[in-house]
Amino acid sequence: MRALFTAHSDYSDITPTQYDAAYAWLCETGLLEDLHSSVPAHRRVLDAAIAHSRAPWLSDADLLVRGPGELPDDVLRAAEALGLSDSEAYAQLAAVWGKADAGERARIGAAGELALVDLLTASTEARVEHVAAWSDGYGYDVSVHAPRHRAHLEVKTTLRRSRLTVYVSRNEYETMLRDPDWELVAVRLTADLELQAVATVPRDWIAAQAPADRSGRGRWESCRFDVPPDVPVPGVSRITPALAEGASRLLSGAAGWPG
Repeated sequence: MRALFTAHSDYSDITPTQYDAAYAWLCETGLLEDLHSSVPAHRRVLDAAIAHSRAPWLSDADLLVRGPGELPDDVLRAAEALGLSDSEAYAQLAAVWGKADAGERARIGAAGELALVDLLTASTEARVEHVAAWSDGYGYDVSVHAPRHRAHLEVKTTLRRSRLTVYVSRNEYETMLRDPDWELVAVRLTADLELQAVATVPRDWIAAQAPADRSGRGRWESCRFDVPPDVPVPGVSRITPALAEGASRLLSGAAGWPG
């Protein structure tokens, strides 16, 4: 095959080294694994190009690219080369970002819950239970039970210092409204998934931002909150009475919450 690219004039538009690089990219992105896919090849190529681009803007595409007119130049050039319109490219970018964001949220969310459970177990004189490991129907992830005190903690995790975006389900929100022990706890991890900061997002702030159903024929089931840096309160106030001597400064609020 390499000899064909080297000797045949029909393949002289790019160098053999460029053909090698292109083939390696096709293998790396998995495009050669399903040659009978029902998805048109040019759309699969654009999806792969976006998903494997490692572009620094991709993780914030939901904020930075709000329509076809805001597409980055590299996406526009790729779409043009593949015969796709700006609108088609924007739709594919949104789909790629959605899949990547959902996967990343699941990965760091699980790590954040486990990190907080470990921290609570080491820092409190209480029974700590990771109830989300049993069921997602409780409306919170972690329960803390002390002799005369308890807390039900819904955990939301981020790796970012400057942006806290949390998704709250209808069940979690309604649990907040009826359960006085419920708190939304924001956990910040490092890139290595090490616990860095802990804070509480006040429930009155959440209630003030939540959407309202406009009729009995429609209701929201999930809501995204973009929490400003000055809203989270460092530490977890509901578990303060249960803190043991020498408890982590992250839980008491002494460590602060980096914005």
